[in-house]
Amino acid sequence: MKFDRWQKVKELYEAALRLAPDERSSFLNARCDGDAELRREVESLLSFSGDAGSFLESPAVGEIADIIVPETEKLEPGKVFGHYEVIKQIGAGGMGEVYLARDKKLDRKVAVKILNEKFAQHESNLQRFIREAKAASALNHPNILTVHEVSASNEVHYIVSEFIKGKTLRERLRESPLPLAEVLDIAVQTANALTAAHEAHLVHRDIKPENIMIRPDGFVKVLDFGLAKLVEQKNKTFLGLNDSTVKQNETAKGVILGTINYMSPEQARGKDIDARTDVWSLGVVLYEMLAGRTPFAGETTNDSIAAILTGEPAPLDENTPKELQRIVRKSLQKKRDERYQTIKDFLLDVKNLKRELEFAEVLQRSAVPKSAKSSDDGGANASGENATAIIPPTAVSTQNSLSPPTSSAEYIVGKISGNKRAAAVFSSIILLAVIGLGYWYFFNRPSTSVKQIESIAVMPFVNASGSPDVEYLSDGMTETLINSLSQIPKLNVKARSSVFRYKGKEIDPKKVAAELNVQAILTGRIVQRGEQMTLNLELIDTQTENTIWGNRYERKPSDIVSLQSEIARDVSGKLKSKLSESDDQKIAKNYTVNPEAYQLYLKGKFAYNKRTGSDLKQAAAFYNQAIERDPKYALAFAGLAQTYVDFPGFDVAPPNEIMPLAKAAALRALELDDSLAEAHTALGSYLLQYEFDLVQSEKEFRRAIELNPTSAVARQALADKLMLVKRFDESFAELRLAEEIDPLSPTVAMDIGATLVYARRYDEGIAHFKRMTVRDPGFSLAHGYLGWAYGAKGMYAEAVAAARKSVELNNSYFLKGYLALWLAKSGNRDEAVKILAELKRAETEGYVRRNTLGMVYFGLGDKEQALNHLEDEVSSRGPLALRFSVGPEFDDVRSEPRFKALLKRMNLPE
Repeated sequence: MKFDRWQKVKELYEAALRLAPDERSSFLNARCDGDAELRREVESLLSFSGDAGSFLESPAVGEIADIIVPETEKLEPGKVFGHYEVIKQIGAGGMGEVYLARDKKLDRKVAVKILNEKFAQHESNLQRFIREAKAASALNHPNILTVHEVSASNEVHYIVSEFIKGKTLRERLRESPLPLAEVLDIAVQTANALTAAHEAHLVHRDIKPENIMIRPDGFVKVLDFGLAKLVEQKNKTFLGLNDSTVKQNETAKGVILGTINYMSPEQARGKDIDARTDVWSLGVVLYEMLAGRTPFAGETTNDSIAAILTGEPAPLDENTPKELQRIVRKSLQKKRDERYQTIKDFLLDVKNLKRELEFAEVLQRSAVPKSAKSSDDGGANASGENATAIIPPTAVSTQNSLSPPTSSAEYIVGKISGNKRAAAVFSSIILLAVIGLGYWYFFNRPSTSVKQIESIAVMPFVNASGSPDVEYLSDGMTETLINSLSQIPKLNVKARSSVFRYKGKEIDPKKVAAELNVQAILTGRIVQRGEQMTLNLELIDTQTENTIWGNRYERKPSDIVSLQSEIARDVSGKLKSKLSESDDQKIAKNYTVNPEAYQLYLKGKFAYNKRTGSDLKQAAAFYNQAIERDPKYALAFAGLAQTYVDFPGFDVAPPNEIMPLAKAAALRALELDDSLAEAHTALGSYLLQYEFDLVQSEKEFRRAIELNPTSAVARQALADKLMLVKRFDESFAELRLAEEIDPLSPTVAMDIGATLVYARRYDEGIAHFKRMTVRDPGFSLAHGYLGWAYGAKGMYAEAVAAARKSVELNNSYFLKGYLALWLAKSGNRDEAVKILAELKRAETEGYVRRNTLGMVYFGLGDKEQALNHLEDEVSSRGPLALRFSVGPEFDDVRSEPRFKALLKRMNLPE
């Protein structure tokens, strides 16, 4: 937006603000003269100047002085509410007052925020705040203020958090300029906190010096995550005030500017926000720590907004390291796509710079000043020169010398001659260096005596390009390399779903080794800029944390197919594996020579792995496009086949429409390449689910495992088939092997728990699913299956509670059907009937599994209707029809002739 354009927006906004709300529309009709974009800009500002939907979305501009004054009565020292005793007031703000208090139960000091009446009187505002504050309280990170409790006492609502003794960054900045080392340390710790928040899908939205607390020991705590916004929720308004904001001036205007100066352009425009908003705000804070001023300050609110939207910050001092200037510039890009795409990338760059500067400082300190004297000779050698310390080779050229030595070694030897003590010290240093070098060489030399690596985890490659559009490439290259290395005999390569649990997290080799039981990890970092792609790889020993091998690849995107083969060969060679010629060919095999087809395939895999209905449809589209580019691309046909097989399970399409297409794709893949384990697995799934061919499907699964013994997916599929025919011990054996390959896979864990229930080992199944819900409280299916296990045992109250939680997390028809089943079983027929009506309405609009409706009828005691729907499920080849043979929820009708006939149709035992 040009400045004159902004001036017009500003004038119209200020004029409209003086009018009554019902007069503004006609005013803008007249003054905007048909300029829709101009009107949108003004209305965007007006939208966040009025009453917002909640405190968390309260306006940052407009007349808000009345909110600044707290309406709650001041609590005197000694006042007790709940089990907290007030010690003293320590702050006040828009939300209320903040007190230092003593927790009488745990005998500790805490900070208590008392919400004021103006905020608390609106129930919707209060509930939204409590919900988001509870989400924030789930954050467990040393750099984040811990929220202990959100509660109420005598209609007074309050939030209890840990009490931090220290100063805000604002107070620290007012004292004196910060040393560069302290600036970087604060930036790293704050970014660490935001990384943890973003991984929990929370955006802080108000990063500024007032919300960064520094303890006396230098430890940083980020405050006010209670204002954080769940990323999935839409936010189209300005960020509001908060009670921890230290007023920079004594007026409301000062508070407003204190917030606005750190807002991102998308916040200033009232647009949706995401994690990149926090990147911008932290960039502003970093700039302020370096320059002593904010980059976009203005005399008025509107001037500040104009600067954020259109202005450029003044250059930092020329003494600021160039890399740090680059980091700040990248953080403050007005277009989100040009900013750091994740706070993790920002953190890595700052940490790398911090390490480089610290290392340079160590080198500088390692040189003894030239004025150092020797006690043996009175401070001078025979030539009258001062004794000189060992200096780094790079520093030699800076020494004043009439005859510079040809090497640093000659320089050292020359300077210590005639000094016995120095000579002795030097000899010791040389001896230790030789011993150390020998020790290093013994343990790192390329020798056949080095123990062969037998297990590895290929960690998700980092997309360092700064664009989410390249994410498919980093993920796809990781997965392709996993599949290639899986071809190496006697090498345990951890499956994709286990290693991708670490995506976006800082990798601790020893922690990964403990969790995945591997000897080595491979990390990668991809940068793509136009027609240039760079990949840095590093192979790390998880026990010593030493780098075994590393390499840098620079290629054009058109070379990506050959690059994958080259990487696979390089890595396999460094794993000390002796490969046969046929194994080497398998590892480096290319399934297409068309780079465009390959990239479309990677996009298909990227979408498929998101595992939602809409993403599966997108995956199928990408696979079909890849096939159009290369009609003989067997791997793309295999991916398409597996995607189509999964359509019914995600309510994308009914089986009778999509499963024949899955069969055709699988057969075409095998026609092109019979060695594809993925195609055999997909064909086996089709045969089992659609043709009820138990014999041939098992053969396909076993063939897939023969081709790729490390395929956890194939072993899960075989285990599923064995479970359906009640061969539970064999099923568990395959699942345990799958778990060894893919130890962190939620689907393997789900299958283990489900098989326990199918085997009527209810207590073990309940304990298993409980552990899953503790490890991942947001995993809806784990809660749903826990409810199923409870219901199978007849514990209906517990089943209802777990099922409600699952529906709360994922409002799917499948989960609702089971909730209705347990509600009806527990006696709550009315609510079950309501859910049934909802499912029937949904059935008229799209695909709802017949089995889901059948569950509700079973709960209501209508066996005839239930069996009707089960028959429909079998006729339509529904994804859960095969479960009728082992599902405990069907035990009441196993003796029914109609039910026995269903099992016979599917070739299943009674």
